[in-house]
Amino acid sequence: MRTRFAIKIHSALERFFPERRVFLKSDTDTRFIRLRPVTQLFVFTGASLFVAWSIVATAVILMDSIGSGNFREQAKRDQRTYQARLSDLSAQRNGRAEEAVAAQERFNAALKQISVMQSELLQSETRRRELETGIEVIQSTLRDTMKDREAARTQVAELEGAAAGEGKATRAANGSSAPISLLAEALERTAAERDQVVIDAQDALIQADELNQKLALMREQNDAIFRQLEEAMTVSVAPLDKMFRSAGMPTDRMLATVRRGYSGQGGPLMPLSFSTRGEAPSPDTLRANRLLGQMDKLNMYRIAAQKAPFANPLKSSFRFSSPFGYRRDPKTGGRRMHSGTDFAAGMGTPIHSTAEGVVTHAGWSSGYGRLVKIQHEFGVETRYAHMSKLRVKVGQRVSRGQRIGDMGTSGRSTGVHLHYEVRVGGKAVNPMIFIKAANDVF
Repeated sequence: MRTRFAIKIHSALERFFPERRVFLKSDTDTRFIRLRPVTQLFVFTGASLFVAWSIVATAVILMDSIGSGNFREQAKRDQRTYQARLSDLSAQRNGRAEEAVAAQERFNAALKQISVMQSELLQSETRRRELETGIEVIQSTLRDTMKDREAARTQVAELEGAAAGEGKATRAANGSSAPISLLAEALERTAAERDQVVIDAQDALIQADELNQKLALMREQNDAIFRQLEEAMTVSVAPLDKMFRSAGMPTDRMLATVRRGYSGQGGPLMPLSFSTRGEAPSPDTLRANRLLGQMDKLNMYRIAAQKAPFANPLKSSFRFSSPFGYRRDPKTGGRRMHSGTDFAAGMGTPIHSTAEGVVTHAGWSSGYGRLVKIQHEFGVETRYAHMSKLRVKVGQRVSRGQRIGDMGTSGRSTGVHLHYEVRVGGKAVNPMIFIKAANDVF
């Protein structure tokens, strides 16, 4: 049965691939090669597969070439768009820097004005107290003068009555006029004293009116000064409070920490007190004390701003190469959390501390490479990684803007850049929150 099936297959192949012979002739001999149908079938199949493979490979190469060209054009367009975006960001950054300088100048001018207004307020309050004391003295003198005037009038009336009685008795007794002349002189002196008392009382009333007018004018001036101070405090304190809240820092606990650290010299301002008799403070005193409390709060905010990382670690030109958050890992390609912000610049670019603090680490640290850690107030820590050179040591206290190292590509890095982290309570937060919050104020 197998033989019959093989014969049938052989017969079918012979119809399409008849047996052929290839003769090889030489000078002395003639040979041939017989090509059976099966052999021809294998050769034909192999040739067909090769041709098909060549066609498919050529098509794949052409499609890949066309796709590569499109990809390169798209990459070039993306690169041009990215460069334009970087130029816009650089222009915005320069504008923000100019705005920050102008805001800092306005802030300093406001502080100077507040200091001058505070001095004027204290001087005005002192003058007002002096005028009130002077008015009280004048009123007391006026009351005494009025009493003296009434007593003088009573005495004159009594003298006139006594003089009239004595004059009649004396004229009846001896007919002499000497006591009458003495009595007339006494009456004239009393009348002159009475007139002087009346004049002094009128002068005292006029002076009291003038002092009341001055006191009213001074109160208006004090009210204007108070309003300007309150507006200046609102303009100064509110942006600082917003800045700290935007950075996620608890302002009440932060201010309490600053106040504890500065309770000796440079501590909070003491409230005003003008009364030594246990009297309740006046509305102006309460208003002044509220302003002093806001000035104290402003001072605390300024101290806290110097101790928190509200600054940029780079002062020279740079670009943001990788933001905070989940991203595609540049080494493995997987999705991983990026706990900081990357700043790309040239090799050796100076790196500066973003706030004053104490260096807790300065050396090699696994994937960070050459790393500097700085511990700041309020439980905030900053990290500066992939440096080429360290310029601080462990335990060293640094100030804001101090150079702590040079940019490099040490550790797990694909190029020259700075990996900058901010950690609050040990948890990584977005550094741009602090940088943007500072740009809105300074």
